[in-house]
Amino acid sequence: MRINIRALSAAVFAAMLLLGAAGCKKKVAAAAPPPVVATEAPPPPPPPAAKPQAARIDTFVAEPASIDLGQSATLRWTVANSTDMSIDQNIGAVQANGSRQVSPTSTATYTLTARSAGGNATRSVTVNVNAPPPPPPPAPKPKPTVTISGADMLTREAQDAYFDYDSSELREDARRAATVNADVLKRIFAADSSFNVVIEGHADERGSAEYNLGLGDRRATAMKDMLVQLGLPANRIGTLTLGKERPVCTEANEVCYQKNRRAHLVPAK
Repeated sequence: MRINIRALSAAVFAAMLLLGAAGCKKKVAAAAPPPVVATEAPPPPPPPAAKPQAARIDTFVAEPASIDLGQSATLRWTVANSTDMSIDQNIGAVQANGSRQVSPTSTATYTLTARSAGGNATRSVTVNVNAPPPPPPPAPKPKPTVTISGADMLTREAQDAYFDYDSSELREDARRAATVNADVLKRIFAADSSFNVVIEGHADERGSAEYNLGLGDRRATAMKDMLVQLGLPANRIGTLTLGKERPVCTEANEVCYQKNRRAHLVPAK
């Protein structure tokens, strides 16, 4: 059997062309993208959480800021962004807006604290307490009436002035007695404007009653003149002569006579 070489070659060539075409189609089909399937869009992310705000004290004042001891002042405040507020000085927790009366006994500082997760705030006010003025000096005590005590003082402190026989002249010891008596009377007169004094003039038993009355008068007058010279008012000093009528000693000797020759001070009746 004879084979036609040309026909066989043509057939092989045609088959190869067909195989090549099929192979190209398969490669094109494999490279095609897969079909897109439609899906639901995801929800948007939640917004970020808000940052907490810091506490804020808008006002905190004391009215008035200065008081006297025993008076009161009023604390007033306004707070924002806080639910936890307190004031020290034993006041404690308070509302965001409010007032409170305080009566400190000395200058005091009050601190308001407001708390928040975002931050705390504090503010202080001071209430000044004025020191009370010093008490007035005590009223001067009224001068005591010394009608009785003045008489006692005169009896206790006054001195008799003694004279020589038949004389009304003040001796040196009599002048010293007059000086002491002037000091006593000045104190009594200053304490009691109604107190007056009488100077009694005495004599010893020798001589007549009439003569001794005159001598006693001169002795009392001599003492009064000396007291006036020492600054005593004449209108508050009287004189009285008793002569030999009231002796303090009754023995008949010079020692006793000397005791009776005297000027003696007594309260005026």
